[in-house]
Amino acid sequence: MMHNVGKKIKHTQDKWFLKVGRGLSDFLIYIGKISILLGETIRWTFSKPLVKRKHIFSQMAKVGVDSLPIVFLTALFTGIVLALQGAYQMQKIDARAYIANLVSLSMLRELGPVLTALVVAGRIGASITAELGTMRVTEQIDALETLATNPIKYLIVPRFVAIMIMLPLLTIYADLIGIMGGYIVGVFKLGIGSRVYMNMTFDPLVIKDFLTGIAKSICFAALIGIISCYQGFATEGGAEGVGRFTTFSVVLSFIMIIAADCVFTALFFFAF
Repeated sequence: MMHNVGKKIKHTQDKWFLKVGRGLSDFLIYIGKISILLGETIRWTFSKPLVKRKHIFSQMAKVGVDSLPIVFLTALFTGIVLALQGAYQMQKIDARAYIANLVSLSMLRELGPVLTALVVAGRIGASITAELGTMRVTEQIDALETLATNPIKYLIVPRFVAIMIMLPLLTIYADLIGIMGGYIVGVFKLGIGSRVYMNMTFDPLVIKDFLTGIAKSICFAALIGIISCYQGFATEGGAEGVGRFTTFSVVLSFIMIIAADCVFTALFFFAF
């Protein structure tokens, strides 16, 4: 009896280790495939003839200009909430003026880059995966290869370059809008003088605070661009597969953005 129980436990443990091993193997293979695609994308970005600028500008309009309204609302409400929550604590110690610095630092170093990246991943990343996935299941990508057109250079490079350019710009835009949201609360609700608020917003900031957010946004842009493009190219299973791969693309992008933000925050905290 005890011998049979021991065999069952050992069998369960073996199955668990096998499952973990397969999961780790699949993860490493996935990372390898994405890394290869990233390397190919960078290589084709700088290889001649260069991608036509009109294709890149078209994608930049989709990534940047079309995202301005939702980034505006997200950043504005974030700045307002930050100021209100800060006021709840700062008023207890009569330090309302420091709300301005709280909002500006939080937006530049953390919330501006992360929230903007999440918005772009949910809106643009999903769109890229769905678009490329539809082209894959309808064999349009195969048709490009038949016509001796490199699909990475023709389809991925313009989208990747557009995200790499526009996400840092959208982050700067979000930072300013978030600061404006805090200004509205600080000046018109809490009665802080306009000049005092602006001085407390910008005087304590250093160039490191700005560069931290930009560095994060560049990393997030690369993650969103390469994950969404890879998922689009890997799509299979018809219309149902497009939806499944698009959902996984957005979820994975969100997870990688949060994980990368954690790594960057720890790195900047201990290194700088």
